[in-house]
Amino acid sequence: MKYEDLIFSHLLNQPVYVPGKPIEAVAREYGLDVGNVYKLASNEGPWGCSPKVKAALTEMLDHTNLYPDGSAHFLRAKLARFWNLSQDQFLIGAGSNEILEFIGHLFLDDETEAVFSDFSFPVYGLVTMMFGAKPVPVPMKNYANDFDALLAAVTERTRVVFVASPNNPTGPANSANDILAFARALPEHVVLVFDEAYAEYLDEQPDMRELVREGRKVVCLRTFSKIYGLAQLRVGYAYASKEFISFLQRVRQPFNVNGFGLRAAEVALEDQDFVTFCREFNRKERARLTVALTGMGFSPIPSAANFILFPVRDAEGLFSELQSKGVIVRPTKHASGQYMRVSVGKPEQNAKFLELMELQRDQIR
Repeated sequence: MKYEDLIFSHLLNQPVYVPGKPIEAVAREYGLDVGNVYKLASNEGPWGCSPKVKAALTEMLDHTNLYPDGSAHFLRAKLARFWNLSQDQFLIGAGSNEILEFIGHLFLDDETEAVFSDFSFPVYGLVTMMFGAKPVPVPMKNYANDFDALLAAVTERTRVVFVASPNNPTGPANSANDILAFARALPEHVVLVFDEAYAEYLDEQPDMRELVREGRKVVCLRTFSKIYGLAQLRVGYAYASKEFISFLQRVRQPFNVNGFGLRAAEVALEDQDFVTFCREFNRKERARLTVALTGMGFSPIPSAANFILFPVRDAEGLFSELQSKGVIVRPTKHASGQYMRVSVGKPEQNAKFLELMELQRDQIR
């Protein structure tokens, strides 16, 4: 008997998320100096983490023999004070990705559907298919979530709607009023999963706590991987009603987040001056990249996050050309064409990217 005869049939054709190559692998492949290879593919914070976090992690080296805090007590307590919510309204995950899987455990099976924008984070579809549910991708409007279209796609079988704002990989954010109105328009049998991975880059953020206090079926996801610069440590969190969080806790494995990550997140949350610095820097460099790309003839999509998406003629070809010169970006395809996504890096990283793009005028679509 083969494995295929034993594995759940819906998983036999399950797509696999393929991350980009690490910097070291690219350097070896093209004979480049590792220090001159810039990764602008994964929307990571270019400044790393707060210096205060580095100091705290050094202290953690004396405790590697101990299991981490299985309840994430201290981090949840700090989040509760930060958000003015109760501690039992938070759940900590190994990145917000893990929490997406928890949501699948609770709500998705072969008799249900999940709705999301068709040019959004691929993991929404992957998690949906993982549990045998039907993914329902919905066309976007001007590269942003089209709430009328999303609402129209909801059926009796819909259990989850995934929404990200700012949206990845396109970049636009929906207005706070539109987000709140959409959440209030969803029927009772639908859970809104609101992904705020890039929310710290916004000036105006919707206060989703209003919906939680109203008793809406909503869970919000945040991450320490982006503006806080802790992607290596994999820490994310959900906030929702106490009842919702209690159900998420039932599908969370013990010690799912390591102690280094928990401690780093605690300290990172306290250093909001660092967050402000990163936000301001990102705004300036994102504008510089947008103006430069537009001046070259490209058409970057207006972004509210720490990356820019723009259409190209041959995404894979451009990706390979830039990577061979030491700049790693992210190619992507959609029904509307081929695109390149570039993360906002440090000034010297952005300068090298723009220098290489000057030579790629044939890629203007």
